[in-house]
Amino acid sequence: MSIEEEAKAVVLQYVAAFNQGDLEELKALLAEGAEIQGVMGQGLIEKIEPIWRQLIEGYGMRLQVEELIAEGNIVAARYVETGIFRAPAFGNQPTGKSYELVAMEWFEIEDGKIKRRWGARDAASQARQLGIPLS
Repeated sequence: MSIEEEAKAVVLQYVAAFNQGDLEELKALLAEGAEIQGVMGQGLIEKIEPIWRQLIEGYGMRLQVEELIAEGNIVAARYVETGIFRAPAFGNQPTGKSYELVAMEWFEIEDGKIKRRWGARDAASQARQLGIPLS
């Protein structure tokens, strides 16, 4: 397997764990001291885990891979992200509304683990679709 195929396989494991809501598996895929950056903040897993938990449990967030591109140990992923606001999250009560948007993430893989992850998504579109007031 090429380095690109190995890196893509790690990202696919990440997506599967996220879609299953398996935060322990997500943590196991991260290298020690992995940096996670996204629209809602940046930091190590201790800071990001509560955000991911609210996205998974509150918004029912799921990722559908549309495209993975790898060069060496760097992987770019484009997803269709969907969810339904079913549980309290980020200080808001559930609306029962669903959302769909395009999201992208960029990964740096090292020794079969995620060393860095950057995410970009249209959080304003998500809020509008879920019926969350924009402040």
